[in-house]
Amino acid sequence: MQTKITGTILPVLQVGLEPGETVIATPGELSWMTASIQMRTTMNTAGSSGLWGAVKRAVTGGGLFMTEFSAAGAQGVVAFAARVPGAILPVEVGPGQSYMIHKHGFLCATMGVQLSTGFQRSLGAGVFGGDGFLLQRLTGPCTAWVELGGEIVSHDLAPGETLRVHPGHVGMFEERVGFDVVMMPGIKNALFGGDGLFLAQLTGPGRVWLQTMTLPNFAHALAPYLGQQQAQTMSEAGIGAGVAGAVLRDIFGRN
Repeated sequence: MQTKITGTILPVLQVGLEPGETVIATPGELSWMTASIQMRTTMNTAGSSGLWGAVKRAVTGGGLFMTEFSAAGAQGVVAFAARVPGAILPVEVGPGQSYMIHKHGFLCATMGVQLSTGFQRSLGAGVFGGDGFLLQRLTGPCTAWVELGGEIVSHDLAPGETLRVHPGHVGMFEERVGFDVVMMPGIKNALFGGDGLFLAQLTGPGRVWLQTMTLPNFAHALAPYLGQQQAQTMSEAGIGAGVAGAVLRDIFGRN
């Protein structure tokens, strides 16, 4: 298997497959492929076990189905382009290793990948619309590619070292990193500071990868150039529709 990431702002991953080799992606990720590539859409892949496993994967944003791309009889190429300006990060997931990634971060992986719910916090279902905060758990062994928005800023946290981050900027981290969602310190900061009510708290040891751009921020930047109805639709789509989405957008402070 040969891989190549082309581009900077809107990169594309091209995967060259030998006969019998397979790469797995969520539906809708395909950009182009050669005629020798065969597609197979199924629930029973990426570590899921039947319908229930697929449903649990879908809850994290991974999708109910997965698509396998295989080279049949001859070499072939399949490509996956980034959906938003950002970066595509290759990750070698060894036996016993696991990573937590944001719910839209998984792009594709080799056979052996397993996706499941890694973290789910409702943040007050009924008050905040139940969208809450979701992370996918990525395990292997496999080679995976993760899509992060904007630039990537990585930190190697020492044991006990803590980093507090707006939830939308959490791109990926090693599972050994302690993770929780905490209230913004100080009632005035939470209510009037404009930075939201909640922060993601990451505690070492381990490496974390932060993303400088999120989909809601991207929609917010485009809003002045759209009609009022289009801007409202895009803004809500980034974090949930209706009033609940608007409330959560205010809570997360455009993240």
